[in-house]
Amino acid sequence: MYWLLYVGLPLPVEASKQALTIDRLIHQHLFLIAFLFSLVVVFMLYTIVVFRKREGDETEGDHFEGNTVLEIAWTVIPLVLVVIFGYIGYVDLRSVTREEENELVVNVTAFQWDWTFEYEGGVISQELLLPVDQPARMVMTSKDVNHAFWVPEFRVKQDLVHGHETVVRFTPIETGEYTLRCAELCGLSHWSMRRNVRVVPADEFTAWLQTEQVKVNERNAVADANNK
Repeated sequence: MYWLLYVGLPLPVEASKQALTIDRLIHQHLFLIAFLFSLVVVFMLYTIVVFRKREGDETEGDHFEGNTVLEIAWTVIPLVLVVIFGYIGYVDLRSVTREEENELVVNVTAFQWDWTFEYEGGVISQELLLPVDQPARMVMTSKDVNHAFWVPEFRVKQDLVHGHETVVRFTPIETGEYTLRCAELCGLSHWSMRRNVRVVPADEFTAWLQTEQVKVNERNAVADANNK
């Protein structure tokens, strides 16, 4: 199982705080499942070998009427495991979706087959630029059919529904470039519905946003002058 998770089928880089929590939960589940599967296989092989029919043995096998202890054990133990992992999943879900202080709010609009991102001050971008280590909140909607916001490295996915606002939160922790994909089949060009996501240092993001806000103000001033 270790080889499968870290060598054979490794997950993408953990580029958000939420990814750390989600990956831990995935690993816990997979290791438990692997243990239980191994346990079943061991007992199955033991039964096949020890209780196999031997040459010349024509007697009937032993008959068992039941075992109360075993019946209770294989009912209670799985129930306890389900409750424990249900609680862990609940706690982790609350952790990755809770509101945090100083969130950067980005209004995300999806349509066939592209994305737009609107920041404070009316700044609109075709690239999702985010400051590292600052919580981000995507407030999202769709202009047409259902779409889904998915950045594998962030381990978050959220549908965008026409006429409704949905929210997804994450905190980028690794600078770099990633790809936003639509994870909801949305038409013929669904495959091409991608946009670049760039996580940069906070000062670089602030400088970019201020520059873009100046451009917006200049365009608004020109538009106001032309309307007079």
